[in-house]
Amino acid sequence: MTLTLLGIFVLLLLLGVPLAVSLGIGVIATLVIFDIPLELLPQSMMSSMNSFLLVAVPLFVLAGNVMAGGGISDRIFRGAEVVFGRFRGGLGQVNIAASAIFGGISGSSVADVVSLGKIEIKAMTDHKYPRPYAAAMTMVTSTLSSLMPPSILIIIAASTASVSVGAALAGGLGPSVVLIVVLMVLNFVLSARNGYGEISKTAFKKGIAIVLAGIPALGGPVVILVGLFSGFFTPTEAAAVAVLYSLLVGIYVYRDMKWRQMPKMIIDAGLTTGTILLIAMIASVASYIFTIDGLPAKVSSWLLGVSTDPIIVMLLIGVILIIIGTVMDIVAAILLCSPVLMPAATAAGIDPIHFVVYLVAALSVGLVTPPVGVSLFATSYVSGLPIEKIVKAATPHYAVMVAAVVILAIFPQLILWPAEFLTN
Repeated sequence: MTLTLLGIFVLLLLLGVPLAVSLGIGVIATLVIFDIPLELLPQSMMSSMNSFLLVAVPLFVLAGNVMAGGGISDRIFRGAEVVFGRFRGGLGQVNIAASAIFGGISGSSVADVVSLGKIEIKAMTDHKYPRPYAAAMTMVTSTLSSLMPPSILIIIAASTASVSVGAALAGGLGPSVVLIVVLMVLNFVLSARNGYGEISKTAFKKGIAIVLAGIPALGGPVVILVGLFSGFFTPTEAAAVAVLYSLLVGIYVYRDMKWRQMPKMIIDAGLTTGTILLIAMIASVASYIFTIDGLPAKVSSWLLGVSTDPIIVMLLIGVILIIIGTVMDIVAAILLCSPVLMPAATAAGIDPIHFVVYLVAALSVGLVTPPVGVSLFATSYVSGLPIEKIVKAATPHYAVMVAAVVILAIFPQLILWPAEFLTN
């Protein structure tokens, strides 16, 4: 069954059929060929969506749209520029810091590229950074939104794996810090070696004014994270707070947005969410087929046959996930890989929270790599550069992202300590 489903799915993808349609046809064909009742299809699809947690997905997507339209993303970048811009490679560090802050509200890497991309790329090229390098930095730093609480992807992964969403979101802080550090070190080295960028200095009084103007924008992540980890509200309620906070700041504080813009933002959020959840519904049926075919047990047996050492098992899982992430949409990959690989991880003594966050971190490499990296295509659109130029400039960044995945496999406490500390 598994080979039939995957064979049809891959064949249709190679023919250029959209991912959701390819997976859907593969699922239906497998059900028909192996005489599995077709009633399973709607039942499994509806069951996978019957979760209060998933209400957070459209709300966080909407929050990202509101941040872009309300001037919040611009203030975040300008405030970070005042702090980091006076150092060599400073605007690269600004790019990283701004994406981390933005991710603390939107939880979406594509929203990061669309909202901050034009601002970041223009600022960096104006200060003598090569345009492909500026685009590569913007693309790679957007993956921070996939890991920073309240990450949409971690919410989906935790919900799929039936683990604590709050603990998984808290665990995302560790990988975020690791990625921030390795990217900042890489940016400093490349900027110093190649002479990238002019130092951006801001007059003291003007700098103070810019930082003060950015405080309302910075308040969003603080309110959301404190409320989330203090138990004051759930992840879904945090998403609603993110939308409300962004609306109030964009309309009444910065006044860059009008109420009449909301219908279009809601429609755009609905279209984006529809794409994400359609893939999720179909993938849930595929996961069920994998389960009844015994694929999780087979994969677990193979991995544990290679080694029972948790670190070796996680490194092997990391290799599998990075490869899958480069050829499959990340939401589909999360929903398909989680039930298949988690039994092997738990059998090797790996904490479920460690596995879930590591799953998202490893698959996030695929967001910025061809042929299906959505953040890569978004960056190409925003920057006006061909994909091959961005990929070439991002080669060193790919290496440090893989290094970060290896670090997370070897040191599980980087994920588990924030999860335990913030949720207890």
